Amino acid sequence: MSARTARTHLLAAAALTVATLTLTACGNADGTRDEGASTSSATSTSSSTTSGGTSTEAAQTGAKGSTGTTGSTGTTGTTGSSGTTGSTGGSGSTGSTGSASSSGSSGTSGSSGSKGSSGSTTSGTSESKSRYTPCTPASTRTTATVVSRPLNHVLLTVTNTGSKLCDLVGYPAVRFGEAQSVPPVIEDSQPQAVVTLAPGEAGYAAVVVSAADGSGTNGYTAKSLEVYFNSDSTKPARPALPAKGVYVDSSITVTYWQSDMGDALTW
Repeated sequence: MSARTARTHLLAAAALTVATLTLTACGNADGTRDEGASTSSATSTSSSTTSGGTSTEAAQTGAKGSTGTTGSTGTTGTTGSSGTTGSTGGSGSTGSTGSASSSGSSGTSGSSGSKGSSGSTTSGTSESKSRYTPCTPASTRTTATVVSRPLNHVLLTVTNTGSKLCDLVGYPAVRFGEAQSVPPVIEDSQPQAVVTLAPGEAGYAAVVVSAADGSGTNGYTAKSLEVYFNSDSTKPARPALPAKGVYVDSSITVTYWQSDMGDALTW
């Protein structure tokens, strides 16, 4: 194709294009509907509506406000520590037991509650020196009587021949013949109180000189008797014995001084 022919075709195409554009413009002026424009407008409106709806929803959502976050749970307070227990007070010391009272017919019990007879005769006599007026052979009369009942008993009787009160404290210390030892006392015979003799009154003690069943040993016949009113006495009374004497063996015992004859012969 020649250059002239190509130019001719290009001009023809350009003229056609111009004509087409002219006709299009005229149609719009006459009120012909522009489909392309309508579609574009509708799309714009829809977009606006969508945008408006979205904005409305956003506004509504905004009106509601975002939900507040839940507050954190407070921490639980720590439990207070338990108070310390007070220390236990120390136990009080146990009071010491009082000493037992000394022996003697005083019958006074020691602070420990034990019988006076649990102490020694010497202690009982020592107590009597400060608390009592012991009877002495000088102001009394003493007799020794062999009784028929109970068997093998000698009853000692001390009568106050003076003008003042005197006390028979504890139990008698007796010596038959040449005996070297003092017979033991029957503890259960201790009276409730010391025997006090008013002028003319008498006190009693029994001497079990031998075993009724013959179980005693080293028996002998005594024809003399010395009676010390207690182990602290320094001077004895010497009551007379029967002429035939009194049989004595190793089982010999004595009772505490009693205010009643029957109490003395009970043992």
